[in-house]
Amino acid sequence: MEHVSICDVMKGNTSEIIRKHESVIPSFLQNYSNLYAEFLHVFDNIYGTCYINEKEFFDKLNIDHRFLKQLKDNSEYIKNRYLENIELSTRFLDEQIKMQTSAMHSFENFANIMMDSYQKSLPKLMGSLIHLNNLVLF
Repeated sequence: MEHVSICDVMKGNTSEIIRKHESVIPSFLQNYSNLYAEFLHVFDNIYGTCYINEKEFFDKLNIDHRFLKQLKDNSEYIKNRYLENIELSTRFLDEQIKMQTSAMHSFENFANIMMDSYQKSLPKLMGSLIHLNNLVLF
């Protein structure tokens, strides 16, 4: 019968799952990049059409330029808040990744200490059990 190590089973399966996740990240990021490129393309086309319509339709409405100036100022304000939120979210996610990495290192250190302690305690425990077993037999 083949010897099966629980450590080999857990390490192999865990590594395979993590490597699979890691292998799809470039495709995942490329898909998001393509999606945002398509958003940009669509809105560039929409606003290109808007310029044509503006000349043919909106200029004839004689919209007050103070209103348009206020609309531009409001749009700039909203855009700037949106850009700030992107920066904040990016920094938050960066810090979250750093924290998770630190937690993994802490867990690794803890697991190594526990395995070392187990390795040192096991012979003592086995010796005590053998000693107890000998006492019971006599």
